[in-house]
Amino acid sequence: MTRSETATTTELLDAAEALTRQLESYGVDTVFGTCGHTNIALLDALSRSTIRFVIARHEQAAAHAADGYARMTGKPGVVLVHVGPGLMNAVTGVASAGYDSIPLVVIAGDVPSYYHGRHPHQEVNLHHDADQASIYRPFCKRVWEAHRAEDLPRFLERAFWTATSGRPGAVLLNIPMDLFNRKIPADSAARYPLVRESSTPVLPADAARRIAEMLVAAERPLVYFGGGLRTDAGRAALTELAEHLDIPIAHSLMGKGVVPDRHPLQLGITGFWGSELANRSTRDADLVLAIGTRFAETDSSSWDPRYTWAFPPAKLVQIDLDPEEIGRNYPVEYGAVADAASAVTAINRAVRGLHPDPVRREGLRESIAASRDEVFDRARERGRSDAFPLEPERILADLRETLPADAILVTDVGWNKNGVAQCYELPVAGRFITPGGSSTMGFGPAAAVGVQLAVPDRAVVALIGDGGMSAQLPAIPMAVEQGAPVLFVVMNNSAHGTIADLQQSNFASGFGCEFRTPDGAAYSPDFAALGQACGADGYRVQSPEDLAKALATALERRRPAVLDVPMVNAPVPTPGHWNIKDVYQGEFA
Repeated sequence: MTRSETATTTELLDAAEALTRQLESYGVDTVFGTCGHTNIALLDALSRSTIRFVIARHEQAAAHAADGYARMTGKPGVVLVHVGPGLMNAVTGVASAGYDSIPLVVIAGDVPSYYHGRHPHQEVNLHHDADQASIYRPFCKRVWEAHRAEDLPRFLERAFWTATSGRPGAVLLNIPMDLFNRKIPADSAARYPLVRESSTPVLPADAARRIAEMLVAAERPLVYFGGGLRTDAGRAALTELAEHLDIPIAHSLMGKGVVPDRHPLQLGITGFWGSELANRSTRDADLVLAIGTRFAETDSSSWDPRYTWAFPPAKLVQIDLDPEEIGRNYPVEYGAVADAASAVTAINRAVRGLHPDPVRREGLRESIAASRDEVFDRARERGRSDAFPLEPERILADLRETLPADAILVTDVGWNKNGVAQCYELPVAGRFITPGGSSTMGFGPAAAVGVQLAVPDRAVVALIGDGGMSAQLPAIPMAVEQGAPVLFVVMNNSAHGTIADLQQSNFASGFGCEFRTPDGAAYSPDFAALGQACGADGYRVQSPEDLAKALATALERRRPAVLDVPMVNAPVPTPGHWNIKDVYQGEFA
């Protein structure tokens, strides 16, 4: 058979159909997004596949939902958006995932390739023709701009590999709409199978031994970990290492839940919202082993050694998958680029070889227990208050007592995030999901829907403020449409409460931060009624005892539900430091 005869007998498919088959072969079972004239060819192909398409009604909601789904499943979230305003609406959600090292594959339709430069409908131009992909470059690991339909299967494989390998993150595949309808060989997708195993850097044996020697020799060592340590093997190795050498452990915001809150060596969160003992321990340590954490400003009291971390005189051993994080914020005595779980496992093994006998440090566990008791007892005491509107600690207490042990809390920003990180005793089987890198208001509602779709049999609570709920109202109809029984618990103080507190303390005013009617009265929508209007259940808490009852009823009914909970505007205790407070007073670092 001649070459020309082979070409004429090759089966051809629309590129959209071939891409859909490729997505199925990669194990994609859910795509989040919205429709537009540039992507409906791909939607048509998805309609004949095994893949579920979740209509998000707003692109930011789609990105947050895909983010939550990815955090829960460990698989990359997939987002489908439209040209121009569609792609731009998703920016905040995609960036939030990227900053938190969550794998997200964004597929965007674009204007027809043959119209580039003519400024067709919804094209992003002015300074460069058809330039929408440039919007994503600052926060994506990689951006692909397709110019030929034949390249799409190769680009899609590269997108999934890049999103999931090394330090995970977000990627964009930008496709002019005409390419979806162009014909490519039917076996194109099969030519680019997804590489399933990502080869992550392993800590060499000699490096593990060197770090082990430093830990054994240290007088006041401390282990600090972040969101990069999530596997069961990594948790087990970390716990064994700390217990064997009797080393106190502390965590970043993103590390909440990796080690149980009541572990006898657990100091808790550091930085702005860290306890006095946790922050003092960071300053007093002579050696810190930091694993999978970037020493964010919030976790480091604006890097002020008077409050949290003191390098030097302390020595820092930092292990991270991303080489750019090694030494970014503090000088490093010893740095290693390695997978967190395998590194801790190797160090634990080396420590036991060097020092087989367990260590016990006099009074350490007792002082930690006393400090943790103080934090939790203080929150528990305020949680007994029958004042109305409710104290935030009362809301957290009722949640803790009512929710099943394996419930998943998905928070927004403000009291819901910071309070949970600081003083909510997360059960061992529970999970805490929050936006860390960009601290995005509006993350919680839609991300909770994605989490619920990933684990339909578990209780999922979106613990959010009224500002966050207002920012992502599309999450409610999305939950109803998908039959996702998310409980949207709205901590309603008629304000952007955290910022209102900050403004009040520095400028004696809440102007622009508190929601008011023209006559000055506090204002908030009736979120319970809003939930009911969308087809969800709605509960308006009107007395202290109503919340626990509403939670129990909502859990039993297993339907999407909105619980509107009036709350006082109380600041989160901040034993650490935030430099912006100095800025307000004209004192600059």
